[in-house]
Amino acid sequence: MSAPDRIRFAEAFRFWLKLGFISFGGPTGQIAMMHQELVERRRWISEKRFLHALNYCMVLPGPEATQLATYIGWMMHRTWGGIVAGVLFVLPSVFILMALSWIYLAHGSVPVVAGIFYGIKPAVVAIVLAAAWRIGSRALRHPALWALAATAFLAIFALGVPFPAIVIAAGVIGYAGGRVAPQVFSASGGHGAAHARHGPAVIDDETPAPEHARFTWPRLAMHVAAGLAIWALAMAALVAASGWHSTLTQMGWFFTKAALLTFGGAYAVLPYVYQGAVEHHQWLTAAQMIDGLALGETTPGPLIMVVAFVGFVGAWTQALFGGDAQFWAGAAGAVVATFFTFLPSFVFIFVGAPFIETTHGNLKFTAPLAGITAAVVGVVVNLALFFAWHVLWPQGFAGAFEWTSLVIGCAAFAALFRFKLGVIPVIGACAAAGLAITLMRSLF
Repeated sequence: MSAPDRIRFAEAFRFWLKLGFISFGGPTGQIAMMHQELVERRRWISEKRFLHALNYCMVLPGPEATQLATYIGWMMHRTWGGIVAGVLFVLPSVFILMALSWIYLAHGSVPVVAGIFYGIKPAVVAIVLAAAWRIGSRALRHPALWALAATAFLAIFALGVPFPAIVIAAGVIGYAGGRVAPQVFSASGGHGAAHARHGPAVIDDETPAPEHARFTWPRLAMHVAAGLAIWALAMAALVAASGWHSTLTQMGWFFTKAALLTFGGAYAVLPYVYQGAVEHHQWLTAAQMIDGLALGETTPGPLIMVVAFVGFVGAWTQALFGGDAQFWAGAAGAVVATFFTFLPSFVFIFVGAPFIETTHGNLKFTAPLAGITAAVVGVVVNLALFFAWHVLWPQGFAGAFEWTSLVIGCAAFAALFRFKLGVIPVIGACAAAGLAITLMRSLF
């Protein structure tokens, strides 16, 4: 079997655009979809090179599936190939979430829409709990890591420790633990070595790195300078237009910090987004945050795209452009949130990937990643409890308990955990159940 011909840029463009519209299932599903298409079916990249790129993306902050698409696009078609791959992976979900956010805010009180969200909310609690279990079953392979997860849970739940402090502390513990007890902290993070073969690939195991993928200090400095310049120009434009304390400028600054702290995937950054967007800036309510996560789960693209919903709602409710232009204010908020969340991911790939391509061995960052991932389990459990509280006691503990929501949530968790159903079918079934219950209550 011979390797496929060189991939044309137009062919790659069509693939990345298609992937942006069909990439449901969260990062695990998206990575599996890319593996099936790029490694097994099209043979654009070998298994070993695919996993090598994925290992690097796993230790970066930010959405690993988006970064993997950017990495592979960069390998095939230089910087513009990476930009096109990453942007098209995200762009469809931005427009879809803008439309859904507008429907949610403009028509959320309509009984049909309210009923759908009534059923989706407990499903979100189940999804987050299932995510905590999935991450924990992979990451907590030693009692010390269980203890670290429990400590992180108590720190954020009982003591209110900020999420960035937990991430930094867990990384330091993981680094120190990797030196003292490497057998404990080497069991988590990353992906194993490649064994499967699917025939020769365009970028095969022994294919030398192209000229643009070779590490040089001038190229590294150029990409760092370009990334910082783009970020600084965007921030300067927001400050010049509306001042440092304006909502859009603060969104840019906040989501920049969020982008640098998303070790462990999208579920890890949600507590930080909640602390900042709900508690500190009060751009949206806790209930709206749950609804935004539900919308994020039902759209293609990375789950971290929930930031577009946060930006849309925050700018809409503040009526930044006046009462007659709330949609455009929301759209501006969504664009700002998305731009500043994803810009660092592109910089990380263009700066670090040439160095990674010089060594095809195992990365040495697994110990800090193991510590951070263990802490993330505790943080995500706290997030699930927070969501459950707002879903089951919508008026607080003094109000009525939502037994129906509990039943829907338990059924959703059983469907995800016991029967291994996909997120989309589960959310669809829960939405239908919530709509039916709401309509029946309106009749009796």
